[in-house]
Amino acid sequence: MRMEPIERPRSLVMRIGYWMARRQLGAVPAAFKVFYARKPKLALLAQRILRTQERLSLDRGLVHLLMVQTSRVNGCGFCADLHLAQLVREKLGTDKFEALADYRSSSAFSERERSALAFSEEATRDREVSDATYAELAKHFSDEEIVEIVWVNAIGNYFNLIAVPLGFESEGLAELARRAA
Repeated sequence: MRMEPIERPRSLVMRIGYWMARRQLGAVPAAFKVFYARKPKLALLAQRILRTQERLSLDRGLVHLLMVQTSRVNGCGFCADLHLAQLVREKLGTDKFEALADYRSSSAFSERERSALAFSEEATRDREVSDATYAELAKHFSDEEIVEIVWVNAIGNYFNLIAVPLGFESEGLAELARRAA
């Protein structure tokens, strides 16, 4: 980590945030202690983004898989760990997460899921997608769902661009979630 964690935030908002994180995740992640503790208004923005993400029409498991896919492409172990913890906490299963590296050939994934994951991977890696990748996505998703997939991918990249430059790493949140389950 590039900055010292703040263990005792001054802001009431962040003290509540730390309490909620401990309650939900079993620990207070570095993102809270390093980033949001220094700028609590950004924590409120992140919370709004996450609430919006929960209201999408896309399947929650697919949303988490897309976020993990983006995190893996960007090398963000912290975010991948956080999303795996959420999958465990929401009882959505981790089989697909474990097979994500082989999503193109694994029988764990449907063609629909493969098209979304390929889109997310290509968009994150190249910042654009080929006509073939988009056409495959459009075979399986409505225009509204495609907009949601693009938004989820953008949000994943947003959070990764906070975590990676500041040196956040996996904190074992998924393991904490498994023990709590």
